[in-house]
Amino acid sequence: MNIRHLSSTMDPCIPLPIPDEQLEDLTEKAKDYALMHGICMRQKDKFDRDALHFAPFVLFPTPFPRDEYNKAVELQTILNELMHKVAHDYDFLRECLKHTIKVDEFTGRLWNVYETIMSEGGPTQLSLGMLRSDLMLDQHNCCQCGTCPPERRCEKSGKSFCSWKQVELNTIASGFGWLGPASGLLHRYVVAEAGRGDLLKDIPDNGALEGLAGGLVEAWKIYNKPKSVILFLVEDVTYNVCDQKFHEFEIRKQCPEVFVIRKTLTELATRAQLSQDKSLWIDGHEVGVVYMRCGYHPDQYPTEKEWEARLLMERSLAIKCPSINYHLAGTKKVQQELAKPGQVEKFLGYKAQIESVRDIFTGLYSLDHDEAGDKSYDAAIANPDRFVLKPQREGGGNNVYGEDIKPFLEKIKDSEERNAYILMDRIQPPVTTNYMVRPGQDAKLVNVISELGIFGYVIGDKNRIITNKQVGQMLRTKLSHVDEGGVAAGLGALDSVYLVDAGSCCST
Repeated sequence: MNIRHLSSTMDPCIPLPIPDEQLEDLTEKAKDYALMHGICMRQKDKFDRDALHFAPFVLFPTPFPRDEYNKAVELQTILNELMHKVAHDYDFLRECLKHTIKVDEFTGRLWNVYETIMSEGGPTQLSLGMLRSDLMLDQHNCCQCGTCPPERRCEKSGKSFCSWKQVELNTIASGFGWLGPASGLLHRYVVAEAGRGDLLKDIPDNGALEGLAGGLVEAWKIYNKPKSVILFLVEDVTYNVCDQKFHEFEIRKQCPEVFVIRKTLTELATRAQLSQDKSLWIDGHEVGVVYMRCGYHPDQYPTEKEWEARLLMERSLAIKCPSINYHLAGTKKVQQELAKPGQVEKFLGYKAQIESVRDIFTGLYSLDHDEAGDKSYDAAIANPDRFVLKPQREGGGNNVYGEDIKPFLEKIKDSEERNAYILMDRIQPPVTTNYMVRPGQDAKLVNVISELGIFGYVIGDKNRIITNKQVGQMLRTKLSHVDEGGVAAGLGALDSVYLVDAGSCCST
C-alpha cells in the first residue's frame, strides 16, 4: 500500500527525473497515442479546420489522497441536489443577484430572460443540469505546514489537515467530459510502457463521457418524440472540438436512433422558430434537447438577434442544458451567498449533507456597498495575495490575482461596479513535479498544481428530481507559479488522478 505524508509538496508517482533516452521514448509514444485517440484540439494561433494537434498533457498521473478523492466523488450527488433546488428558487436567486444585475450588464440580460420566462408561467418543463464541481487541495490545511489558522484545525488532534476546497461549480458548458477520461487512458498506456504496471490499479476508472452522454440521451427519451434531435449549441469557431465530438459519437453509440445537430446562436436566431405548441424547430428538425457549449460569455451575443434566440430557446418545450435558471444559479455571486451561514440549510435537510457541503467551502466574501462588503474590501487592500477577485463570468481568464487586486479595487472603490465581484480566499494547493508536453516543444520538467473536476447530472423540475448521478472526473494541471491555467491558453495541461493513501491526522 502506498502511504504518503502530505506536505507543501507531493512526490510524483514515478521518481523524477527519468533518463533522457526513456523520456524521449515515452514522450513520443504518448504524443502518438494522443493523436491516434482523439486527445486533440485545434490551435488558436494557427487555426485550420482540417488540422488537429494533441492537447497539452503531463506525462504521468498526479498523486491525490484516496480518502479526499472518494469524499469528492460521494459529495457530487449532494451538490447536484443543492444546485437543482437553488436553480428552482426564484426568490433566492433574486435576493442573491439583486445588486449584481444592476451593474453587470451580461448577468442583467440573463436575468431579464429569466424574468420574461417567469412572467409567462415560469419554466414548466424538466431541466437537465450537467454540472462540474471544481476543487483544489488546500495545503494550508496540511499536517506539515504549521501555519494554519485556528478555524482550520483538526478537532481530533489540534493539528491541521489537507482537504478539498471548492474553486467553483459550473452549470453551463462544463467541458472535458471526453478529455478528462481520455487523459486516464493515456496515462495507463504511459505507465505501462514505463514498466510500472503496478500503478494501474490506483488510476481510477472514469466514466464521464458515457455518463454525460447518457444524461443527454435520457433527457431525449423523456422528451419522447422519436424524430426529435439533440441540438449542440456551439461557438462560431470551435477549438476544443474533440471534447464535443466524442460526446456526439457516444450519444450515437448509446442510442443510434437519435441524431445530433450543431448550430450557433446566430444560426438559431436566423432559422429557428417555435410551433404553436412551443416546440422548437430549426431546418426542419424538432429539437428535443439543447446542449449549450456556448452562451456563457458576452462575446457570444454580438447582436440583439442572439439574445432573441436565447429567449426563443428558453420559451420552447425543449429540455435545456442548462435552462436559464440553472445558468444563473452557477454565477459566482450565488456561490458566495450559499457560503453564508444558514443558506445551505434552506435546501438540504440532513445535517451530514449540510456539513459535507460546508466542508468544501473556502472563504467567499461580498464586496457590496455595506458593512460586510467594506470589511472585505479593506481586507483585500491590506493583504491582496490572500485572495482572488472574481466577476460573474465563465470560460477562464476573467479573475484578478495578488498585487493586481489592490489597484483594481481602488479604481472601483466608490462605484456600483463593486457589486459585480466577489472575493475568495486563495487556495494554496500542494506542489508536485511532472513533465509537461506541448505541441512543438520538448517535454519540460516543471513544478505543477492541479484542479479536480467532478461531473454529475441531474434531471427534474421544481417539484421533483428524477435522476441524480455522479459520472466521472477530469483533472487539469498548470504551472505552479501562474494564476490562470487554461489548457488551450498554453499554461495548463491534461492530467489524471493517481490515488495514494496519504497520512493524515484525521485518519484514525
